[in-house]
Formats: sequence, C-alpha cells, structure tokens
Amino acid sequence: MISLTDSQKIGMGLTGFGVFFLFFGMILFFDKALLAIGNILFVAGLSFVIGLERTFKFFFQRHKMKATGFFLGGVFVVLIGWPIVGVILEIYGFFLLFRGFFPVAVGFIRRVPILGSLLNLPGISGLVDKVGESNTMCFWFGVLLDNISERQMRFLILYL
Repeated sequence: MISLTDSQKIGMGLTGFGVFFLFFGMILFFDKALLAIGNILFVAGLSFVIGLERTFKFFFQRHKMKATGFFLGGVFVVLIGWPIVGVILEIYGFFLLFRGFFPVAVGFIRRVPILGSLLNLPGISGLVDKVGESNTMCFWFGVLLDNISERQMRFLILYL
C-alpha cells in the first residue's frame, strides 16, 4: 500500500473536490461559479499532491508551453466569465498536457476485468486505440491546433 503524507492527502481531497465541482458545474449548464471553484481546487490539489516545485516544472517545460497556455488560459477565461470557451480551452490543454499518460491509462484499464472487455468491443476498440496513441490527441476537436504559431495563439488568447 502506498503511504501518503498529510499534504498529499489534503491534495487528493482538493483535487477530488475540484473534479466534482467541475463536473457539477458542467451538468448545471456551465455555471461560472462552480467551474471557477473547481479550477482553483483542482490546480491547488495538484500542487499539494506533487509539490509546488514539481508542479511548476511539469507545467512550464519548454515543450509543454502551448498546452500550459491553453489549460491556464482556459482557467483564466472561466474566471473572467466565459465558461464554455474556457472549458473547451481547458480540455484541449488537458489533453495536450497529459497525452503521454493516456497510453499508460488505456493499457491499465484494458487489464481490468470488466472494463477491459468493454474496451475491446468493436465500436469502442478503434476509438480507444486512437486515444491510446499519444500523437493523435491534437485531433480531438476536429481542428489541428498543433500547428498554430505562438503569435496566433497569443492573439487567440487575448481576443477571446
């Protein structure tokens, strides 16, 4: 069994509440207040779980700057009051940030008895195989946003 420190336990609770508020905010037709609280709790919980230094190192790696820009830009857009646009930016940034983790997660879920058999169904198997490939995550919203230049991204974030 994995032993957690007290700050990691607090972080798990904050992250769990953050995910709950984000989910509940989306169910209640993108409620701005719930989404804002969920965003703040999720980011705070993540920093408690892995530590502040590792959180900054994770988010501000040179090759993840675009993903961090979309994710934190989405958080900012939700906080200023445009929840739907902000959530779309956050989801895209989340997929870009954690795309290296998706193949591991898919491989793990395929080994779980009931879930593994569900993921191997004919219609779902192809989709799960696509998610399991880390290089195809940029097509999730039907637009190839991976080729946006830094100048265009700043324009997009500033003028949304």
